[in-house]
Amino acid sequence: MTSSRSYAEFFLTEDEAVLAARGRAAELDCVPIGSGGGAALRFLAATINARSVVEIGTGAGVSALHLLAGMAPEGILTSIDTEAVHQRAAKKAFAEAGISPGRTRLINGRALDVLPRLTDAAYDLVFIDAAKLEYGNYVTEALRLLRPGGILALDNALYHDRVADPTQRDEATVAIREAGRTIREDENLVPLLIPLSDGLLAAVKKG
Repeated sequence: MTSSRSYAEFFLTEDEAVLAARGRAAELDCVPIGSGGGAALRFLAATINARSVVEIGTGAGVSALHLLAGMAPEGILTSIDTEAVHQRAAKKAFAEAGISPGRTRLINGRALDVLPRLTDAAYDLVFIDAAKLEYGNYVTEALRLLRPGGILALDNALYHDRVADPTQRDEATVAIREAGRTIREDENLVPLLIPLSDGLLAAVKKG
């Protein structure tokens, strides 16, 4: 990482609750969004004063803390994960951060089983950070869930610098690359690839 990229990545200092959540994530062997990517999520949520957010992949609650910090005070985050132990860690993170239990709705289950039950065009922001092979399907569901003017955000868009290298053809890299292409080529989206952390691909859904 260059000095300028490192400076950008850690430009903002994370608070104790986020750092504690990162420690639990390491213990659980789940990799959360980086510091710079988390700051970008908080910025995006604040930009649209998000009140209703869906997160695909709870992890230990790192990304959720960033999202909640940017959302409207009454905003509600719905977070989906297959691992109950991860969601217990996230609940601990939320409690440590002083977040009201009523602001989070944790759903244990496979995202592609849960997402179809959520309401069309009812969400301000959808954040994707779960099974890489399912990114394309997550994007399809996210676009249905977003209201006009809502934001789609996808973590690991650069995937350890593999996505930009056409010789890298493993299944996860190809899936992320194709999801990115779908977002880039959708005329109803205004996309931006942010080279923070492992790459955050964001897109605004046109009205």
